[in-house]
Amino acid sequence: MNARATHTTALLMLLLTNFLWGFSFPLLKAIAFQHEQLLPGSGNWFITGMSLAPRFLLGAVFMVAISWRQLRTLTAGERAQGLRLGVAASLGMLFQIDGLQFISASTSAFLTQFYAIMIPVLLALRSWRSPGARVWTACVLVLAGVAVLAQFNLREFHLGRGEAETLLSSVFFMWQILLLEDKRYTGNRVRPVTTLMFATQAVALGLFAATTAPSAGALLVPWTSGAWLAFTVILTALCTIAAFLLMNRFQPAITATEAGLIYCTEPIFTSVLALFLPALLARWGGFAYPNETLTWRLLLGGGLITVANLLLQFRPPPKAEM
Repeated sequence: MNARATHTTALLMLLLTNFLWGFSFPLLKAIAFQHEQLLPGSGNWFITGMSLAPRFLLGAVFMVAISWRQLRTLTAGERAQGLRLGVAASLGMLFQIDGLQFISASTSAFLTQFYAIMIPVLLALRSWRSPGARVWTACVLVLAGVAVLAQFNLREFHLGRGEAETLLSSVFFMWQILLLEDKRYTGNRVRPVTTLMFATQAVALGLFAATTAPSAGALLVPWTSGAWLAFTVILTALCTIAAFLLMNRFQPAITATEAGLIYCTEPIFTSVLALFLPALLARWGGFAYPNETLTWRLLLGGGLITVANLLLQFRPPPKAEM
């Protein structure tokens, strides 16, 4: 396969990754509602931990089952990359999912893509060169889009907890993207790296859930719910195993800035799915979770952020320059 075909394949596979991730926001919101029914008053942080830890525990078990031979020959580089990816993703998801409990799925998806601006700015700072007018214009557009989505009050100078945590999560997701770009890890095998990444997340998020649990028994209660199990299995299969295998396999074939642009399509898939999926999940789980609607804030704020990313990535640098 020539370079152009490899590049095109990578872009298409990462688009598929974003489509799969689009399911995660409504699913995680539904899991949070399910937790509130099963364990009312258990606390936002515990709900966050228990929404995340099981998916990576199940994902790690699955990956060990299909990759145990490769794990026997794990290299130092694969261990380092897998552990760091796990830490970066764990921190990003903790803040993202906790923030999701306070804002809509579509708003969360759009705010998460703030890393698409931070990545090229960081790379420009590393080279001690001004990003240029195009980058600064894109940054202004992103800030405007964030202000619209978050209903930022200029007089109060305050962003809500959900918006602030989601933006912080974007910093850790930027780290995750750059780890896949790191030339030190060129040649690492996808399966063992992904397995170690999932295992790291399972341990870190499992400990977080355990330390925030109101009681030891609270850790077992969700596993008794058929709806919770179904949501978690779907989340594990589509948004965890399939999506992260695709990301870890194909993102290294493109630049970090191109990856930032491709990952901006996730909110588009999320917004479409959020128009009909919440009601289906609510009917299944027996809780209230209405479908979202296309509001002017979502269209304007999301449009500004998307235009900013398109402007920034219109002529991305070649792979060699990154």
